Amino acid sequence: MSSISKKVDEFKDDIIESTRELVKIRSVEGEPKDGKPFGEEVNTALEKALDISQKLGFKTVNMNGYIGYAEYGEGEDYVAVLGHLDVVPEGNGWKYPPYAAEIHDGKMYGRGTMDDKSPIVAALYGLKAIKDLDIKLSKRVRIIFGTNEETGCHEMEYYNKREKDPVAGFTPDAEYPIVHAEKGITIFDFDKELKVNNSAVNIEYINGGDRPNMVPDYCECRISSKELEALKNAIGKFISENSYDIEYEVDGDSIVIKSRGLAAHGSLPELGKNSIMQMFKLLGTLPIEKSDIGEYIEFFNKHVGFETSGESFGIGIKDEESGKLTFNVGKISMDKDRVTISVNVRYPVTYDYDKVMNEIENRLKGTQIEIKNMMHQKPLYFPKDHPLIKSLQRVYTEQTGLEAKLLAIGGGTYAKEMANIVGFGPILPGEPDLDHQTNEYVKLEDLILNAKIYANAIYELAK
Repeated sequence: MSSISKKVDEFKDDIIESTRELVKIRSVEGEPKDGKPFGEEVNTALEKALDISQKLGFKTVNMNGYIGYAEYGEGEDYVAVLGHLDVVPEGNGWKYPPYAAEIHDGKMYGRGTMDDKSPIVAALYGLKAIKDLDIKLSKRVRIIFGTNEETGCHEMEYYNKREKDPVAGFTPDAEYPIVHAEKGITIFDFDKELKVNNSAVNIEYINGGDRPNMVPDYCECRISSKELEALKNAIGKFISENSYDIEYEVDGDSIVIKSRGLAAHGSLPELGKNSIMQMFKLLGTLPIEKSDIGEYIEFFNKHVGFETSGESFGIGIKDEESGKLTFNVGKISMDKDRVTISVNVRYPVTYDYDKVMNEIENRLKGTQIEIKNMMHQKPLYFPKDHPLIKSLQRVYTEQTGLEAKLLAIGGGTYAKEMANIVGFGPILPGEPDLDHQTNEYVKLEDLILNAKIYANAIYELAK
């Protein structure tokens, strides 16, 4: 409906100003207080968003500081637009102050301009256009203001326990055209108690990586042996015959080995170089076989190595909708008593989680390796012919003139936190992903285009 888009144009200055008001609030999670579960500044942003919404004529609800929403329309069912007001810390190196919302060359700079303040403001004013045109809808519409997306999504647990699910909707916290498939995500530990050590080489510690969902770029190991010179020669030989970035230094009667890799996101481990598995490759050439840690290293060299798709672990699966499973060894800690490797596995959307884990557990039989600290996030998948997908495709093409291709990703979006919604914008094709980056900005023309896209999408879903 072109009248909706024309109405959005009338709100251009207000959309920009409301976005600036929110960006100026440093809504990073802080110490919880009564009625402010995620801290003072996050609560200030929530109250500001609800204040803006109320002035626009919407009914507003603040759910005890956890989350809030603006609502329009009547009906038993509702359509949801789910965005968030909390942001990650600003970091250093900004060209313009990160909370000044300064506008330069048609761009508004500031933390949260894209992730996720301007998109949720765009959706709010999109609904305002529908309201001011007095367009009748068959469903209520809620613009939901999340407050804890960056640090756990605990506000969504609170909301989902108290409110029924929307019948359809989207989150403007991803990218265009439409994210219809998000792989299932598991993070867990391979843990083993170390009791036996009769090897010629003693491994004192191994430490590497920061998080399971990152390819580790550094790993360090200290080893000792009565045959120190022979150990030095063996390490030197490995380094000379391989192209890994590994060095060592003698420290008394021990040797410290340093393995350097290349960091990458856990959803794309093939783009990195795994410093832990480089270290295991080296250690596997040393005489460590008569030890529990030696068996552990041998197991990982045999069943993982530098593979990132799980083939040798028996889980090398893929589907047409979302591609290959990814397997990332992200972190290791080992001392004389215990070794733990933390991994991040992302499996295709049409596969069953229990079957994936059963295959992994089958590989562990007889190894004394245990799975601990399991975290699981189910996949999100909407078939290509789903009514929600078709509606959003139609709106996107009408408003941009571009083909509405469907996206499948290994990462997870805010859409996984609420039933019946998908990721829809705000990043347009060809534009950089500035989320969490220094000098984050939103182009003002894109902000207004987003408002038009979201206004028409809300109408299509709620008419």
